[in-house]
Amino acid sequence: MAELDTSGGGGKKGGKIRTKKMSTRVDLTAMVDLAFLLITFFILTTTLSKPQAMDMFMPDKNDDNPEEQLDVKASRTMTVLLGSDNKIVWYMGVLGDNPPTVDNFGKNGIRSSFVDANKKVVAGTGDPKKGLMVIIKSSDKSNYKNFVDILDEIKISSVPSYGISNKIETAEINLMKSQGAYKE
Repeated sequence: MAELDTSGGGGKKGGKIRTKKMSTRVDLTAMVDLAFLLITFFILTTTLSKPQAMDMFMPDKNDDNPEEQLDVKASRTMTVLLGSDNKIVWYMGVLGDNPPTVDNFGKNGIRSSFVDANKKVVAGTGDPKKGLMVIIKSSDKSNYKNFVDILDEIKISSVPSYGISNKIETAEINLMKSQGAYKE
């Protein structure tokens, strides 16, 4: 509410005649109440961002039926080994047939390798559904963040299928040691 103060002006007779100065005072209590009401309205009506999760289907631990295993040609597979210090070693096909590559995460790292390998496999098979198959093997020196990062890179690269293996072989550990991606 606004109010005007009409007091003042002096009570002396004679002298100069001064005009009355009016001071204004605005009461902002109602404005503050309105601001808090608007803030609470917008907070309550805002949709908070929901955490995004990637669907992952894992087989049963007791399901070792060899009839249900998926046969994939070695030319379609890329094995990714997660080592220590955020390092990745990957190779195409069978270990020893192709030279391994040490890579890092990101657009110019493993992501471009996924995209290039997937294009080659699709060009070789002629079927986009039969693209690259990535096998992820994490060592005991890798961390959970690296595992999540590699799954994100697979999703970003639109790799059609991937598998997770907890059986890392001694030859693969030796390969990571020789590439500097496994430190004891």
